[in-house]
Amino acid sequence: MIEAVLFMLGLGVSCGSILSAASKVFYVYEDPRIAEVEDKMAGANCGGCGFAGCSQAAGAVVKGEALPSVCVVAGPEGAANVAAVMGLDPGTAEPLRSINTCTGGFRADDKYYYMGVQSCSALSALYDGKRVCTIGCLGLGDCITACAFDAIEMGPDGFPVVIEEKCVGCGACERVCPKSIIKIRTMSQRLLELNKEEDALGPCQQTCPAEIDIPKYISQIREGDYEGAVHTIRERNPLLLSCGRVCPHPCEDFCRRGIEDEAVSINQLKRFAADYEMNSGKRLHISVAPDTGKKVAVVGGGPAGLSCAFFLKRLGHSVTVFDDNPELGGMIRYGIPEYRLPKKVLKWEIDGILNLGIEAKTSVKLGKDFTVGSLVAAGYDAIFLGVGAWKDYNMKVEGEDLKGCYTGINFLTRFATAQQGKSNEEIPIGKKCVVIGGGNTAIDCVRTLVRLGAEEVNIVYRRTRKEMPANEVEIVAAEHEGIKFTFLAAPTRVIGDENGHVTHLEYLKMELGEPDASGRRRPVPVEGSETLMECDMLITAIGQGPDVSFMNADTKRIQELAITRWNTIDAVDPITLQTNIPYIFTAGDSATGASLVVEAIGGGRRAARSIHQYLSGEEVKAPGSALFKKHIKESIFEKVPGIQKKNRAEMPELPVYDRIKTFDEADLVLQEEDAIREAHRCLACCRICYNKDVAA
Repeated sequence: MIEAVLFMLGLGVSCGSILSAASKVFYVYEDPRIAEVEDKMAGANCGGCGFAGCSQAAGAVVKGEALPSVCVVAGPEGAANVAAVMGLDPGTAEPLRSINTCTGGFRADDKYYYMGVQSCSALSALYDGKRVCTIGCLGLGDCITACAFDAIEMGPDGFPVVIEEKCVGCGACERVCPKSIIKIRTMSQRLLELNKEEDALGPCQQTCPAEIDIPKYISQIREGDYEGAVHTIRERNPLLLSCGRVCPHPCEDFCRRGIEDEAVSINQLKRFAADYEMNSGKRLHISVAPDTGKKVAVVGGGPAGLSCAFFLKRLGHSVTVFDDNPELGGMIRYGIPEYRLPKKVLKWEIDGILNLGIEAKTSVKLGKDFTVGSLVAAGYDAIFLGVGAWKDYNMKVEGEDLKGCYTGINFLTRFATAQQGKSNEEIPIGKKCVVIGGGNTAIDCVRTLVRLGAEEVNIVYRRTRKEMPANEVEIVAAEHEGIKFTFLAAPTRVIGDENGHVTHLEYLKMELGEPDASGRRRPVPVEGSETLMECDMLITAIGQGPDVSFMNADTKRIQELAITRWNTIDAVDPITLQTNIPYIFTAGDSATGASLVVEAIGGGRRAARSIHQYLSGEEVKAPGSALFKKHIKESIFEKVPGIQKKNRAEMPELPVYDRIKTFDEADLVLQEEDAIREAHRCLACCRICYNKDVAA
């Protein structure tokens, strides 16, 4: 008995020794954080994250192979909890959402018919599917089958519809879609998107310099979802109130309805949505990504700078705007008159941008109060230069510096500053005023002079009315307000009296010759046609360019900044807008010369996108298929069958007799019923699909 017990004890000791040795050889350590991370997840083991289960996903987080936001069911709160376990910033925990970019459905024509094929992937493998549209949704619902959360359903119009409140952004739908119609994106990713040649885009959206999803926001207005329309516009354009008032709407030139009828009044609908928010008594929530710890200096608080600052802040970066004027707004505050863009409207819009947490430093001038070098020394990781185009061009003719002579932007800025109570200057207004030029600045000057009491106002332009670059609606408004136009007239000198005050403008009559580089016919002087025009006030508004004198007062490094022969800041790539100095970016008039407000806004967003890439350590580049200033060939039609003529909404405006006596806003907003009616004129165009009219 004793021998048996001793034997068992010996055997036990031997086994223990062997197991002890084996445990050291074969020991597998499991990081205790895996269990903690798994505990913060939803525990659904749904596989929506792409891993076999929550334990696998937790292990991937601990190894650094997955982000804290890997659990698509737990949402942002779960991601924050996981990040806390890992000691990470949950800044990447923005929720992913599925977006269907194709609205073709039953509208899309079929090229082939396949019997018995029940899946999009199989259909796509056969000659790229049945649709005429090269990227069109095939409509068999592979994405619906793949979604484990019932977040996609086939809509009544034959294309999948995402139910946003159910979507967890797992990406299953995107993975199975053979046409890349379904996309999974975070808010930041949507803000960074650029139009591409392979996208489902209507001609209007392709044309918009800000790349706004025009068909979407018009459909939201049509459905009464005005808040949704505001969010859609603001995803690309933070200055929708201003743009809704001053944009010349180049998008309308490519509106398909305009081929057979009048174009949809796209800009009036944008203004309707923007004014709806302003007049609703509340500001709609604007989401902002968590702080990245990066600092960006935005020099210039005009449309480009404000746009850049807005998108950078939404992407999580700390932004400070520097401007040499007393208030932000740049040219849209000091160069656009009150009757076109009321300052209280502009203030409401700019306040909404600053409320995101953007700091503003005004009345500080680059090259005097601070330099690019001092910004770098202050710890800014990137710098955006949006210094505008405030330097008026001169005619370079005799007498243009006489008393009573002004330049366009200088006149408008001085008047606006006085009107806003920022100066006590009074500009004497003549009785017979002449403005030289054919652009928007010239039109703003003449319409301002009428309101200031000038008895006679004349525009002198060296080409014809057809070649005037000003907005057509502004030219028509000026005609209604009694402004006279003298076309085919080139100023040769300014004549003054013995006191040095302007009395006459001398000009040569012109005739149009062959087209020049701009495509417009070149004006040719008629010999011996010198003519005198009486005036006691003369404003030259023939264009303006950037002032880059700040470079002379800065470090040697900034003096290496590339400048074009037009004195604009040279962006190496017009899409990325990065300069030859890697941490400096530009956009707006300082990069393009005087251009449209909406061009500056679009440029500001593109620059913000590039700055975000730079700050994230990524290569600063645009997609190879970026559509920038191009159109998708198959989307441009010559005929649009199925269109019945329907009256375009007329812009409501103050009567001429009333408006020329005041600086009250002249153009008014559409009434709700008119806006909805106009929204119904939209054909909801996509790449080649559109809605045909069913009733007159």
